[in-house]
This record gives sequence, structure tokens and C-alpha cells, in this order.
Amino acid sequence: MLTTVPDEGTAETLAAGALAQRLAACVTRLGAVHSQYHWQGSIESGNEIQLLFKTSLARAAELEQFIQTQHPYETPEILSWQAMASNAYGQWVNAETQRTLHV
Repeated sequence: MLTTVPDEGTAETLAAGALAQRLAACVTRLGAVHSQYHWQGSIESGNEIQLLFKTSLARAAELEQFIQTQHPYETPEILSWQAMASNAYGQWVNAETQRTLHV
């Protein structure tokens, strides 16, 4: 799942929160990008940071909801797709995004 955020602080907050809740096994900060986009009748531009969240299919909807509620933008970019992974990497992602059992 991919999103863009306005600054380093937001990037750190989203990444740390997703990892703490095991919504993602890994969050890669892809770095600074410059975006140009239509917004409310104007063409805007700005510097942003891209974040790539590696998650399981079982946690994808929860991760999307987390990003939606924690993101500072009114309409955050949230892109997701299913990807093929090596068997070992896929198992690792699934294991790291399992819910914690409370006994």
C-alpha cells in the first residue's frame, strides 16, 4: 500500500503506528517526491514523502482505515495492489501482521 505525506514527522508517525499495531510488516520510506495535482479547481504542487507499506491481505483493509484516519490530508493518496512475493518473504509478512492473541 502506498501513500504520500507532507513531512518527515507525519512519515514517522504513520510508519510507527502501523508497525506498532502490526498492520504492516515493513514500511519503506521511498523518499522525497514532487507532486503536481488538481485540487479544488486549481493545479497545485508540493513536496511530499512516499511511504510503501508491506502488509498481508488479511490486514489491508485495516491498514487503509488506519492511514485514512491518521493522515493529515483531507483526501490522502492510498493506493494498494496485490503483489507476488517469494515464499519466504510472503510468510514473513503474514507472520508479522498477525493479530496478537490476548489470553
